[in-house]
Amino acid sequence: MTELLSPAGSPEAVIGAVQNGADAVYLGLGNFNARRGAKNFTEEEFEKAVRYCRIRGCKVYVTLNTLVDDRETEAAVNQARLASSLGADGLIVQDLGLVRALRAALPDMPLHASTQMSIHNLAGVEAAAELGLTRAVLARELSIDQIRYITANASIETEVFVHGALCFCHSGQCYMSALIGRRSGNRGMCAQPCRMAYSLGGRMDDYPLSLKDSCLVDKLTELEDAGVACLKIEGRMKRPEYTALVTGVYAKVLHDRRAPTQDELQTLETAFSRGGFTQGYYNGDKKDMFGVRGEEPDRDSEKLFTSARRDYSEGELRRVPLHFYTLCEKGSPIRAIAFDDEGHKASASGTTPEDAKRQGLTETFITDQMFKTGGTPYYCVENRAKVDPFLFLPTAEINDLRRRLITQISAERAKPPLRRSFPLPPLPEKRPGASSPLTIFQVRSPDQLSDELCELRPDYLYFPAMGLVGNFSPVRKFAENGTKLVAVLPRIITDEQSQDVLAALEFLAEQGVNEALIGNLGHIGLARRAGMALRGDFGLNVFNSRTLDVLRDGEFLSATASFELRMVQIRDLRKTIDLEMIVYGRLPLMVSDQCVIRQSAGRCACSAPVQMSDRTGNVFHVAKEFGCRNVIYNAHKLYLADRKSDVESCGVWGARLMFTTESARECVEVAKNWLGQSDYRPNVLTRGLYYRGVD
Repeated sequence: MTELLSPAGSPEAVIGAVQNGADAVYLGLGNFNARRGAKNFTEEEFEKAVRYCRIRGCKVYVTLNTLVDDRETEAAVNQARLASSLGADGLIVQDLGLVRALRAALPDMPLHASTQMSIHNLAGVEAAAELGLTRAVLARELSIDQIRYITANASIETEVFVHGALCFCHSGQCYMSALIGRRSGNRGMCAQPCRMAYSLGGRMDDYPLSLKDSCLVDKLTELEDAGVACLKIEGRMKRPEYTALVTGVYAKVLHDRRAPTQDELQTLETAFSRGGFTQGYYNGDKKDMFGVRGEEPDRDSEKLFTSARRDYSEGELRRVPLHFYTLCEKGSPIRAIAFDDEGHKASASGTTPEDAKRQGLTETFITDQMFKTGGTPYYCVENRAKVDPFLFLPTAEINDLRRRLITQISAERAKPPLRRSFPLPPLPEKRPGASSPLTIFQVRSPDQLSDELCELRPDYLYFPAMGLVGNFSPVRKFAENGTKLVAVLPRIITDEQSQDVLAALEFLAEQGVNEALIGNLGHIGLARRAGMALRGDFGLNVFNSRTLDVLRDGEFLSATASFELRMVQIRDLRKTIDLEMIVYGRLPLMVSDQCVIRQSAGRCACSAPVQMSDRTGNVFHVAKEFGCRNVIYNAHKLYLADRKSDVESCGVWGARLMFTTESARECVEVAKNWLGQSDYRPNVLTRGLYYRGVD
């Protein structure tokens, strides 16, 4: 049976979800989760919530889906220990280093790959499986055909979002909130800049990054038949009444295997929408996906919320079947047992019955009393009794017996499973860092590869793997000049695009390129099939030393430090493999399956980047990415040429200059400046997050 997973941003939302048919809930405990702005649970609230759910047959998954640094890892693991000891059924995680720590400390605890891991192809799911995860939450951008293919061939479970907000950027790859306001989406503090107004050459009240909410309520049978293990509703930041209403509709439709009614569709829209819903990614039609939230909830919404709150607050809608058997014999205390369909048992005994002075106890009378489970999370499905004749017991005795059975069966159902717990392994041994980093140039376009840039002799040249297919000459001169060449894979590669990427890599391998830069676990296999060694890009979100260790064991030659880290954090990383940092360029804020360029021009016009400005006048460049995707770059250029001593103190192997929108001439001037041959510097620059960090 496919699981329906509902959001629980508060204890009340747990009740709303469970009472309306959720098979599982997900919630945050403490601060290591991607919705730190939600009312995350205290230890006491969490213990009560888990007990409440376990008694009623609902699973509890805990979100630990943020990046953690070395100093935070032990606290995150201890939080996981607490969740495990109290009976949580699984942990949802993003950080590769935290995955390694949890596998070592809590080997019996199921781990699920968060959507923050940006898993969008079968290879990504299999990479998660190799790390020890038991379920992968797939990217929201996938179509039903892609979901069906991945699920049919995956060795672990898949989970799909079916309702709720859509991020403009692939999850785990959005740095916009961090870079413009120090509120990191990868750290659970996203300020939702995609919901803000921007200008694309028109009015400032345009919302080119705000997508409608997804609604796949009429696709549940299709997803279940595709083999998807879990269907997930988004919304931990929303009201508990929203959770109750949406869960109720989805539970009925899923369990009845039917289409939603018009009333149910209206309920979903009244509960929350942004000018309607979309199925654009699911159906592969991305044209009409944009929308904004209208006015605050109106009278109809409040009326609906009030009704929903009353329904889940007044009594038990979610009840577990119980079997009772009672034995009342002369000369022996009355005895009874109760058991559920999952093997939990309870037994109790009472006082010894007396001889009846009038009519004695009957089997019908006792079973009638045992049937009275109203107000509890149980209902009686089987009720048998064996009673000797001419015996008497007060009705209160029988009722007390029933109550003790229910209390005991609840205690049995609430018991957490026994799991092993081990000390957290120490951090890996620190390898001496480099004193002077190598120079790395990265280009976005062959037009940037001038002879003059070549003559600067960088140690490494990173170039787009898909940008030089059939025309290798622009980079050949760099190799002939002693520069090591590295092919940069696209940020997103779906299964149907993998053959084109593999063909490009094989062509480059024939030209002597034997290394590839990858930013996603699902791209490792492509590089290896082409015979290329691996280097890790920023998309892998290297935030701690254990992540470096994971990549080392994955035979990566190097990794890129997350540009959400501070200088001191990069310095303190245990560098078990070569580590580089980005020291110049327009940092990528988002990569999206949407096309801002087409939205702006009304047609495909990818030859030149589009400029998008916010209300403060910052101008963001939008450029084409492989597969008709877009990358949005920061308004200000990262610049550290005058802070080279700080970079050197970090002990990094390489310093990368990332050229994006620069002309060939500007690339040369920037490079010369880094090499100490020019005093050129950008007009508008930023130090990024290297000195201020993120929340």
